[in-house]
Amino acid sequence: MAENLKPRSGVITDGPDRAPSRAMLKAVGFTDEDLRRPIVGVANTWIEIGPCNYHLRRLGGEGEGRHSRRRRYADGI
Repeated sequence: MAENLKPRSGVITDGPDRAPSRAMLKAVGFTDEDLRRPIVGVANTWIEIGPCNYHLRRLGGEGEGRHSRRRRYADGI
């Protein structure tokens, strides 16, 4: 019996009722091959004003994938 390689991401990509989700993912650049593989998300919390997390920017740039910017706030000052 084949092992399910997408136990979590298959919930949003597999089956006829997930066509809208696949359409959205294809609209942002996913291919059919991408959708056959598990989808893995990695969050990186680097911020310029927080010295304890500043090194994460360099580490976060080492992988391939889609990057987005979000507002970040620091209350440790």
